[in-house]
Amino acid sequence: MNAATTDRTAHVQSARDIEAVRVELSGRDPALAVAHAAAGPFEWHVRESGFAGLVRLITEQQVSTASAAAIWKRFAAGVGSVTANNLKAFDVDTLKTFGLSRPKAVYVRAVADAEAAGAIDFTRLPELSDEEAIAQLTALKGVGRWTAEVYLMFCEGRTDLFPAGDLALQEGFRLAARARARPSEKDLYARAERWRPYRGVAANLLWSYYRDVKSGEIVVPAVEQAAPGRQPPKRPRPRG
Repeated sequence: MNAATTDRTAHVQSARDIEAVRVELSGRDPALAVAHAAAGPFEWHVRESGFAGLVRLITEQQVSTASAAAIWKRFAAGVGSVTANNLKAFDVDTLKTFGLSRPKAVYVRAVADAEAAGAIDFTRLPELSDEEAIAQLTALKGVGRWTAEVYLMFCEGRTDLFPAGDLALQEGFRLAARARARPSEKDLYARAERWRPYRGVAANLLWSYYRDVKSGEIVVPAVEQAAPGRQPPKRPRPRG
């Protein structure tokens, strides 16, 4: 991790620093004050970065935490070392036998081809701004903005990203704001501007609050339990 990336991350890595940032954010936004008062402490887990880190995120998309762990274990055992050169030795049908759906098998193979061709250099991503890095990542087949933002948050430890397209974040904010309607992605991005440069901590706080409400650890008035429209998918906060 280079000096620029360290400057973006080191000051909110410890539990004590995260708590201090939560208190500061609570003073900026009443919805975050509600979430902070109710949700327990959390740590910032930084995962493996680079090619293997992105591939793992792709394999974990839209499945439960338990399923994600099982799929990754099976996949890693099947391919051996998770490198672009190793993955290029397997076709899509073989990758499916390691537990991936066909679309995910296509996507991880495409990422392997892209790195092997020099279309993406994971060692240089930390040198780029957030938006530059997102542009590099989303140019890859199967990598959308959500995946790119989550990669930068949890694999590079960047703390000022906020994946507002995440339905669990939208629902967590709705519950904390005591609102009847879930905010749109655009509206939540706009709201998150007031949380800079700690939007990643705000995201973790809202994920934690949402998870605790859904598990029953936090009780909110019944009228606030369900918003119109479909419920958030089972897409948990990535864990180390």
